[in-house]
Amino acid sequence: MVDVLPLVEARLNSALGEPDARASVTFLGADRIEVLRFQEGDVVRYATLGMSAHPMSDPTVMVVDPEGPRAELVLSVRAGITDTGPVLRPLAVLAASPQVEGVIVAPGASLDVGEPLWPGAPFTSVLVGEPGGLVEDLELDAPLDPVRFLPLLPMTPNEAAWKRVHGAGALQERWLSHGTDLRDPNRASVPLGPPPE
Repeated sequence: MVDVLPLVEARLNSALGEPDARASVTFLGADRIEVLRFQEGDVVRYATLGMSAHPMSDPTVMVVDPEGPRAELVLSVRAGITDTGPVLRPLAVLAASPQVEGVIVAPGASLDVGEPLWPGAPFTSVLVGEPGGLVEDLELDAPLDPVRFLPLLPMTPNEAAWKRVHGAGALQERWLSHGTDLRDPNRASVPLGPPPE
């Protein structure tokens, strides 16, 4: 069984530089999850390390498919506006959810932590974005699926409710059309109405 975590950490370091901080969280019934912090200019990026140690699988399946999907999570926020450091624990909770709850995390999904992502944050949930932008997929030896690095886009409660009705694509179009700065840790909800016909 290949240990993918050293390969994952090397890929993160090559894409984002050396981390300037790291924290680890352990949950009952799950392996340790680390969260690495990278700063590049005025942007801070938090990346999980540990979620990809095992393939994600449907909890109703008796035998885990060793070729199932693997992923890590990446959150980018603007630095110096508010203290986003406490986001480490909510990120670790989300990264542990495939092991603890049998959740398969995929692009377009909503993940809710049930509390602000950091003290005073207007967000309690995130939209999982498409991989391949910031950190390229990490190919593993066949027949294993590659490790995908999934960006997390914070959503306000109103945006999360709107997304449930209209879908992830419609919300992303709304953000794009309004020029929403998704890295702003204090941003307000995008104006929401019926999606354009």
